[in-house]
Amino acid sequence: MLISSASFMRGIKGTDELLSDGTPQVALIGRSNVGKSSIINSLTGQQKLARTSHVPGLTQEINIYSINHAFYLLDLPGYGFAKVPEKVRESIQKLNWWYLFDSGHEQKKAVLVLDAQVGPSKNDLEMLALLEEYQKHIVIVANKVDKIKKEDYGACLGTITQFAHGIPVIPYSSVSPTGGEALARHLFG
Repeated sequence: MLISSASFMRGIKGTDELLSDGTPQVALIGRSNVGKSSIINSLTGQQKLARTSHVPGLTQEINIYSINHAFYLLDLPGYGFAKVPEKVRESIQKLNWWYLFDSGHEQKKAVLVLDAQVGPSKNDLEMLALLEEYQKHIVIVANKVDKIKKEDYGACLGTITQFAHGIPVIPYSSVSPTGGEALARHLFG
Protein backbone atom coordinates (compact mmCIF):
# COMPACT_ATOMS: atom_id res chain seq x y z
CA MET A 1 0.00 0.00 0.00
CA LEU A 2 1.29 3.43 -0.92
CA ILE A 3 1.11 5.93 1.93
CA SER A 4 -0.13 9.13 0.34
CA SER A 5 -1.01 11.05 3.49
CA ALA A 6 0.02 10.92 7.12
CA SER A 7 -0.75 13.38 9.89
CA PHE A 8 -0.42 13.59 13.65
CA MET A 9 -3.85 13.57 15.27
CA ARG A 10 -3.00 13.90 18.97
CA GLY A 11 -1.39 12.28 21.99
CA ILE A 12 -3.66 10.59 24.52
CA LYS A 13 -3.30 9.24 28.04
CA GLY A 14 -6.57 7.31 28.21
CA THR A 15 -9.98 7.03 26.67
CA ASP A 16 -10.44 9.19 23.56
CA GLU A 17 -13.14 9.42 20.90
CA LEU A 18 -10.60 8.71 18.14
CA LEU A 19 -10.14 5.18 19.45
CA SER A 20 -13.88 4.51 19.11
CA ASP A 21 -14.59 6.02 15.67
CA GLY A 22 -14.26 2.72 13.78
CA THR A 23 -10.92 3.47 12.11
CA PRO A 24 -8.64 0.37 12.09
CA GLN A 25 -5.75 0.71 14.56
CA VAL A 26 -2.16 -0.48 14.18
CA ALA A 27 -0.12 -0.26 17.39
CA LEU A 28 3.68 -0.02 17.58
CA ILE A 29 5.07 -1.34 20.85
CA GLY A 30 8.67 -1.95 21.95
CA ARG A 31 11.46 -0.99 24.30
CA SER A 32 12.44 2.63 24.80
CA ASN A 33 14.66 3.90 21.96
CA VAL A 34 14.08 0.87 19.75
CA GLY A 35 13.10 3.25 16.91
CA LYS A 36 9.29 3.21 16.81
CA SER A 37 9.06 6.93 15.99
CA SER A 38 11.81 6.63 13.37
CA ILE A 39 9.86 3.81 11.73
CA ILE A 40 6.80 6.07 11.52
CA ASN A 41 8.87 8.83 9.92
CA SER A 42 10.55 6.58 7.37
CA LEU A 43 7.38 4.63 6.56
CA THR A 44 5.44 7.82 5.87
CA GLY A 45 8.32 9.68 4.20
CA GLN A 46 7.98 12.56 6.69
CA GLN A 47 11.16 12.90 8.75
CA LYS A 48 9.61 15.18 11.36
CA LEU A 49 6.14 13.64 11.73
CA ALA A 50 7.00 11.72 14.91
CA ARG A 51 9.38 13.23 17.45
CA THR A 52 12.57 11.25 17.94
CA SER A 53 15.29 11.50 20.57
CA HIS A 54 18.40 9.68 21.71
CA VAL A 55 17.06 9.99 25.28
CA PRO A 56 14.95 6.96 26.28
CA GLY A 57 11.45 7.82 27.48
CA LEU A 58 10.56 10.78 25.24
CA THR A 59 7.17 9.32 24.29
CA GLN A 60 4.97 9.32 27.40
CA GLU A 61 1.54 9.13 25.80
CA ILE A 62 -0.04 7.23 22.93
CA ASN A 63 0.58 9.27 19.80
CA ILE A 64 -2.03 8.74 17.09
CA TYR A 65 -1.25 9.27 13.39
CA SER A 66 -3.80 9.12 10.58
CA ILE A 67 -2.54 7.14 7.57
CA ASN A 68 -4.34 7.76 4.24
CA HIS A 69 -7.42 8.78 6.25
CA ALA A 70 -8.03 5.03 6.50
CA PHE A 71 -5.92 3.77 9.46
CA TYR A 72 -4.59 5.00 12.77
CA LEU A 73 -0.96 4.22 13.51
CA LEU A 74 -0.42 4.38 17.27
CA ASP A 75 3.04 4.98 18.71
CA LEU A 76 2.94 3.58 22.25
CA PRO A 77 5.47 4.67 24.90
CA GLY A 78 8.49 2.39 25.17
CA TYR A 79 8.80 -0.10 27.98
CA GLY A 80 11.93 -0.97 29.91
CA PHE A 81 14.65 1.56 30.63
CA ALA A 82 13.74 5.23 30.33
CA LYS A 83 15.35 8.36 31.75
CA VAL A 84 12.21 9.28 33.67
CA PRO A 85 11.18 9.05 37.33
CA GLU A 86 9.85 5.66 38.49
CA LYS A 87 6.34 7.09 38.89
CA VAL A 88 6.32 8.14 35.21
CA ARG A 89 7.64 4.72 34.16
CA GLU A 90 4.80 3.04 36.08
CA SER A 91 2.27 5.40 34.49
CA ILE A 92 3.60 4.52 31.02
CA GLN A 93 3.38 0.80 31.79
CA LYS A 94 -0.23 1.19 32.96
CA LEU A 95 -1.15 3.19 29.84
CA ASN A 96 0.27 0.53 27.52
CA TRP A 97 -1.45 -2.25 29.45
CA TRP A 98 -4.77 -0.38 29.42
CA TYR A 99 -4.68 0.25 25.68
CA LEU A 100 -3.49 -3.19 24.57
CA PHE A 101 -5.30 -5.44 27.04
CA ASP A 102 -8.02 -3.68 29.07
CA SER A 103 -9.56 -0.97 26.86
CA GLY A 104 -11.50 -3.27 24.56
CA HIS A 105 -10.03 -1.56 21.49
CA GLU A 106 -9.06 -4.00 18.77
CA GLN A 107 -5.81 -3.58 16.90
CA LYS A 108 -5.66 -4.63 13.25
CA LYS A 109 -2.01 -5.38 14.03
CA ALA A 110 0.21 -5.21 17.10
CA VAL A 111 3.72 -4.46 15.87
CA LEU A 112 6.45 -5.56 18.26
CA VAL A 113 9.60 -3.60 17.38
CA LEU A 114 12.96 -5.12 18.33
CA ASP A 115 16.50 -3.87 17.92
CA ALA A 116 17.87 -6.38 15.39
CA GLN A 117 21.43 -5.98 16.64
CA VAL A 118 20.59 -6.38 20.34
CA GLY A 119 17.95 -9.08 19.86
CA PRO A 120 14.96 -9.81 22.09
CA SER A 121 15.19 -8.71 25.72
CA LYS A 122 13.43 -10.20 28.75
CA ASN A 123 10.84 -7.41 28.42
CA ASP A 124 10.33 -8.30 24.74
CA LEU A 125 9.77 -11.95 25.67
CA GLU A 126 7.18 -10.91 28.25
CA MET A 127 5.43 -8.58 25.80
CA LEU A 128 5.30 -11.22 23.07
CA ALA A 129 3.81 -13.73 25.54
CA LEU A 130 1.12 -11.21 26.54
CA LEU A 131 0.29 -10.29 22.95
CA GLU A 132 -0.09 -13.99 22.15
CA GLU A 133 -2.13 -14.67 25.29
CA TYR A 134 -4.55 -11.89 24.31
CA GLN A 135 -4.63 -13.25 20.73
CA LYS A 136 -3.34 -10.11 19.03
CA HIS A 137 -2.45 -10.13 15.33
CA ILE A 138 1.31 -9.72 15.70
CA VAL A 139 4.03 -8.60 13.33
CA ILE A 140 7.64 -8.34 14.53
CA VAL A 141 9.89 -5.65 13.10
CA ALA A 142 13.62 -6.31 13.41
CA ASN A 143 14.65 -2.64 13.34
CA LYS A 144 18.08 -1.12 12.80
CA VAL A 145 19.34 -3.91 10.52
CA ASP A 146 21.70 -1.35 8.98
CA LYS A 147 23.74 -1.43 12.21
CA ILE A 148 24.44 -5.17 12.04
CA LYS A 149 27.84 -6.24 10.70
CA LYS A 150 27.47 -8.19 7.47
CA GLU A 151 29.00 -11.33 9.01
CA ASP A 152 26.55 -11.18 11.98
CA TYR A 153 23.39 -10.48 9.96
CA GLY A 154 22.26 -14.11 9.55
CA ALA A 155 22.81 -14.97 13.22
CA CYS A 156 20.99 -11.86 14.47
CA LEU A 157 17.99 -12.45 12.20
CA GLY A 158 18.03 -16.14 13.05
CA THR A 159 17.75 -15.38 16.77
CA ILE A 160 14.78 -13.10 16.15
CA THR A 161 13.10 -15.59 13.80
CA GLN A 162 13.47 -18.30 16.45
CA PHE A 163 12.04 -15.91 19.07
CA ALA A 164 9.09 -15.21 16.73
CA HIS A 165 8.19 -18.93 16.37
CA GLY A 166 6.20 -18.45 13.16
CA ILE A 167 5.13 -14.82 13.56
CA PRO A 168 6.10 -12.69 10.53
CA VAL A 169 9.47 -10.93 11.01
CA ILE A 170 10.28 -7.92 8.85
CA PRO A 171 13.92 -6.74 8.72
CA TYR A 172 13.76 -2.94 8.75
CA SER A 173 15.96 0.12 8.60
CA SER A 174 14.75 3.69 8.82
CA VAL A 175 17.98 5.00 7.28
CA SER A 176 18.20 2.65 4.29
CA PRO A 177 15.38 1.43 2.08
CA THR A 178 15.02 -1.92 3.84
CA GLY A 179 11.60 -3.31 4.74
CA GLY A 180 9.36 -0.31 4.05
CA GLU A 181 7.20 -1.90 1.37
CA ALA A 182 6.93 -5.22 3.21
CA LEU A 183 5.95 -3.50 6.44
CA ALA A 184 3.31 -1.32 4.76
CA ARG A 185 1.81 -4.43 3.11
CA HIS A 186 1.64 -6.27 6.44
CA LEU A 187 0.15 -3.35 8.33
CA PHE A 188 -2.22 -1.70 5.91
CA GLY A 189 -2.80 -4.29 3.18
